[in-house]
This record gives sequence, C-alpha cells and structure tokens, in this order.
Amino acid sequence: MSASTQFYLDQAALCGRNAQTATLQNQREVLLKAQAAWQAMADRAIRTATERDRREDERREVALATQGNLACPET
Repeated sequence: MSASTQFYLDQAALCGRNAQTATLQNQREVLLKAQAAWQAMADRAIRTATERDRREDERREVALATQGNLACPET
C-alpha cells in the first residue's frame, strides 16, 4: 500500500473518531462527509494500484511469451 493510500485511510479514521466525539450535529455531519471523502480517495487509490499491478503482470506475461517464441524459432 502506498504512503498516500495509508494517509487517506488515516484521515478517514481520524474524521470518524472526531465525528463520534463531536458535540454539535452540524460538526458531526461535516466530519462524516469528510470521512466519506477520504475513504473514497483511499478506495480509488487501491483500485488504481490493483489495476496497475494487473496490467504490469499482463505485460510481463506477454513479454515472456514473446521471448520464448523468439528464442526457439521453428525450422
């Protein structure tokens, strides 16, 4: 997990804790909205990293398959 993803998750958790202790309703609502926004950013970063890793693995497999075909030409 990247540092930015961890930061997003930490901020979401902090907003959640602060929302639980907020005494004013509007303050609680703002903190809950902020928590949702931080969580959405973390979720997006995780999805992006997962997709990037999947594409890199796919490229690596294609490269290995291509190298295997070049190393052993048909006669």
